[in-house]
Amino acid sequence: MNEWLKKLLTQVKELWAKGSLVQKVIFIGIILLVIGAIILILTLSSTPTSVALYNVAITDEAARDKILYRLSEENIPVSVNAAGMLTVPDEATARKARTILVREDLTPSNVSPWNLFDTERWTTTDFERNVNLLRSITAQVTQHIESLEEVDRANVVIRMPERTLFAADQNPATASVIIYQRPGSDILTNKKKIQGIQKLLMFAVEGLKEENISIADSTGTILNDFEGMEDIERVDVVAKEQKLIATLETQYRAKVLTALQQIFGADRVRDLNIKIDMDMSKRLVSATEYSPITIKSDNPDTPYDDSQLVESITLSSETVTKKWTGTGYNPEGPAGAEGQTPPVYSDMSNLYGLSEESGVKKNEVINTKQIQEEKSPTIDRVTVSVNIDGTWRKKYDEKGQIIFLPNGAIDREYIPIDPAILTNAQSLVQDAIGYNRTRGDSVSVQNIQFDRTAQFEAEDAAFLRAQQTRRTVFYVLTGIVAVLLAFMIFRVISREIEKRRRLREEELLRKHRMEREKILWESEQAGMEVTMSVEERKRAELQENAIAMAKDHPEDVAMLIRTWLMEE
Repeated sequence: MNEWLKKLLTQVKELWAKGSLVQKVIFIGIILLVIGAIILILTLSSTPTSVALYNVAITDEAARDKILYRLSEENIPVSVNAAGMLTVPDEATARKARTILVREDLTPSNVSPWNLFDTERWTTTDFERNVNLLRSITAQVTQHIESLEEVDRANVVIRMPERTLFAADQNPATASVIIYQRPGSDILTNKKKIQGIQKLLMFAVEGLKEENISIADSTGTILNDFEGMEDIERVDVVAKEQKLIATLETQYRAKVLTALQQIFGADRVRDLNIKIDMDMSKRLVSATEYSPITIKSDNPDTPYDDSQLVESITLSSETVTKKWTGTGYNPEGPAGAEGQTPPVYSDMSNLYGLSEESGVKKNEVINTKQIQEEKSPTIDRVTVSVNIDGTWRKKYDEKGQIIFLPNGAIDREYIPIDPAILTNAQSLVQDAIGYNRTRGDSVSVQNIQFDRTAQFEAEDAAFLRAQQTRRTVFYVLTGIVAVLLAFMIFRVISREIEKRRRLREEELLRKHRMEREKILWESEQAGMEVTMSVEERKRAELQENAIAMAKDHPEDVAMLIRTWLMEE
């Protein structure tokens, strides 16, 4: 390569030295023209395109007309295509226009509400500050946890309830984290590392307490339950209930996410809401259990059951017999005392009777056991709602090229999820949570189209950059080829001009020489003294020898002339 370059530079220097002034001017003009063309191509290719005012099309004509009229009052240039997309020249103009429209409540209804909090405003409400604070804290905590070398990714949900007037009515802040470890990591079994993540959450969220933090792995196993159930019983009843519910929701959430993300991917399963209603009341249930008494145990050496069981055992028994026969008088009235009037007897002389009674009294013992059971909190109802996004596919024309929209974005089409697949996904979620229809569980799986504007903008920008790079490389190579081609044409033209000049000079010199030789020859033939130079004399001798050779060996002379022509 170096040798070729040195040779090329040497040839250029030689041609430049041999070239005339006109040729040098033409060569410099061609080089300047090619360089100017390359600069123009690069400038045009790097010119930014228009920016979309909103990520979605404005289909409401009345709202769109109001937006166009208001922006025209601010002298903001805006254009609209057939699909309803509004575009402005640059991003700064887009931010200014969005600020004006938000301030005057002209933002279209189909614009994502979260985007409103990303818009620059003259004033900001407390609600907007709280929303932005929660989003910022969640994003920062997620980023901090995922920055740990032993954590692959993390899913963080933070709840910060609104402040109430009385502290007693204030609901505590809660946080739930699902950690996905890297291969070979021991973070799920290392208590100190889990405590570090727990303290990070407590420092990041104001008012967040340890008992309101739930950290779980991808299987739903709680990792920060360091002190067990005994510590749970020592906490406040309300905090205990909230932590128990948050723990169960985290477990169910991890199970559902793991089941769905294995099929649809983590990016398509986002909006997952799980609500668990529990009966937190405790009650003591007493019961008496009756069981038979074993008289003889089963002998394991026998092939049959020879045990003897009875319902009860008699401790003691008593036989009682009563008998009365005969006639007579029965005393009536009060019992008399000594010295007093004797009792009066009624006349029962005509009465005869016989009475006999017998029975057995047994004192038996039975086998009983008193059972007292404390009913723990139970789940009354589980409600699950999950949204799954479909798929996007790029559109291509008949030639296999990607189709672009008027705003420069890639044209895509949305492919919803088949209803049969949604039904299978619903069954999968029901299996993951232990669906119980009798207790009123509810599972809803819907196909919701997510807003992927930011993702598509990044993909489109990367695609356009790659396309622009390829175009720039093509233009540069084309320029280089054009320069080389121009140099080759210049060289061919220069060589042709030089050859023709040399041929003219040789032809003129030959004519002069022939005329001189003719004159000398004629003078010599006329007997005149002719003075010839040594070169002319040698040339005359060579000419005479050539003529003689042509006469004696015509074939050799023809071969020699043919060789000379080929060298030329």
